[in-house]
Amino acid sequence: MASTTSSVLPLSKPDFPLLSSQRNKKIIASSTTLGRTRLQEYPILRGFSKLHRISTNGFVVLSRSNDQVEEIGLSSQETAGSSDPKMEVQSRMWNWRGYSIRYQYSGNGGPALVLIHGFGANSDHWRKNIPVLGKSHRVYSIDLIGYGYSDKPNPQQVGDNYYTFETWATQLNEFCTDVVKDEAFFICNSIGGVVGLQAAVMVPQICKGIILLNISLRMLHITKQPWFGKPLIRSFQSLLRNTALGKYFYKNVATPESVRSILSQCYHDTSQVTEELVQKILNPGLEPGAAEVFLEFICYSGGPLPEELLPQVKCPVLIAWGDKDPWEPIELGRNYGNFDSVEDFVALPNVGHCPQDEAPHLVNPLVESFVARHATPSASVSTTV
Repeated sequence: MASTTSSVLPLSKPDFPLLSSQRNKKIIASSTTLGRTRLQEYPILRGFSKLHRISTNGFVVLSRSNDQVEEIGLSSQETAGSSDPKMEVQSRMWNWRGYSIRYQYSGNGGPALVLIHGFGANSDHWRKNIPVLGKSHRVYSIDLIGYGYSDKPNPQQVGDNYYTFETWATQLNEFCTDVVKDEAFFICNSIGGVVGLQAAVMVPQICKGIILLNISLRMLHITKQPWFGKPLIRSFQSLLRNTALGKYFYKNVATPESVRSILSQCYHDTSQVTEELVQKILNPGLEPGAAEVFLEFICYSGGPLPEELLPQVKCPVLIAWGDKDPWEPIELGRNYGNFDSVEDFVALPNVGHCPQDEAPHLVNPLVESFVARHATPSASVSTTV
């Protein structure tokens, strides 16, 4: 992966006209362009995505017993960087099948949104979206098991097939049942997009719609490798999992210098790669169990592909793509627009792999307009969590 050097581009908030989102209609955001073509898959597991430690004065512990969620305690925090100082984001823990799962929440009414992070990231990667969207929605951002400040069970103890999209999709659907207690829109980045699609396929009645931001094309999937390379891939994966090489590799990745370099590759506007961001990404990756989960996932070359899931999805899908993504090229991503479930493909100009963090001024209005088009009147009822 060659490092991307780019000039810092001034960002201005565009207008997002609220247009009917029927097929072949376009949402135009400033120089944002739309297209509809069919997506060839160019997956990639590369980035040691984004993680940010939350400064919190406390949290709510939720315990699950007989499918009930019990509130144990609560303290809220003010969101760093929020444009509205009155907006608060609460950090909470949910007990899922005996494991502690961290999530964040903001908003008292409107449709429910669940934000799903990418590989190596956690719910803090949506810190620029939660307080803004929370003004008119009930917004939840969850740490998938194994990531962020959720528990990280050892793969050797829970089994080789634990950290899969089926596991995370089950977690997401049960989170909606236990915590959200409502249908929800899934807003997903990178690998989180595969999680959202898998969840929508498994339990269609939960998901109202999906926004995929630079979904991972999973180019390292075993079915996309040449026959002669498959034995080598399996041998290398075994080496990473079962020898000291894996730990050595992770030790070199989980440093401020490496994290800064990786972020500078996937963010087109490198001014967004601050020292604060580097530390927030790095800290959760230094917690016990993080290395084992990281190595387990980069050795996970099976499971579903986006092109297999999109034809099965019953809800509307909008795909948005940063056109400067060096890991998931937009030229390949555009082809996903031809699936019947995909109502629009939106190109985000001068944006990299993580649009929600690099260009929230583009992503937040896009989310609001998509949800407004597909929300039902009952979704606006205020809910106390």
